[in-house]
Amino acid sequence: MTRRIVALLPMRHNSERVPGKNYRKFGGVPLYHHIVKTLMKCELIDRILIDTDSPTIIEDVVMCFPKVEVSIRPKHLRDGFTSMDAVLTNTIANIDTDFFFQTHSTNPLLTSDTINKALTLFFSLKSFDSMFAVTRLQTRLWDSLTRAVNHNPNMLLRTQDLPPTFEENSNFYLFTREHLLKGGSRIGQRPLMFEVPREEAWDIDEELDFFIAEKLYERTMHK
Repeated sequence: MTRRIVALLPMRHNSERVPGKNYRKFGGVPLYHHIVKTLMKCELIDRILIDTDSPTIIEDVVMCFPKVEVSIRPKHLRDGFTSMDAVLTNTIANIDTDFFFQTHSTNPLLTSDTINKALTLFFSLKSFDSMFAVTRLQTRLWDSLTRAVNHNPNMLLRTQDLPPTFEENSNFYLFTREHLLKGGSRIGQRPLMFEVPREEAWDIDEELDFFIAEKLYERTMHK
């Protein structure tokens, strides 16, 4: 059965903690180039759509990725406090497809192989209605009231023996129009968590993340 999948890549022109991060040079090219090239290698993805308010990105996409579509984000959705679900609801309004695959420019180490494995697994299982990427955590966690979350402080297990917990890492989400519009979320009622290898899962949110991700990228390029 053929399934149509549209990849969504939302990017704001301005970013607070890492100024201009979406188009800042990473490995010699604008950061967003890496995830676009990754998506272009995914045979299961039919279209790539960038949602942005950035004239810098729009001009660069036209020049570097003529096959990638661009949707200009309306002014009322450009504020930094606007939820991603609100942005996506606007973006998908006039797109006819079976599934949306949403990712970020801030995941430059994510590979097409991992994306293809995730999509192939999701469609082979047939028992889940959505999917999101996670990172495995096996460390001692505490809440703000100093209560142990995932371990017994009186039973000191090795961290590798702790039951794993999983962090939603924002690497990607797979969902349908119905889930987003009716449920108000990218994550449905029966989501599949897909574990992304730690070396690919780095999400750039702060300057330190940018530095570390670029060093990991340089190491990969010199292997």
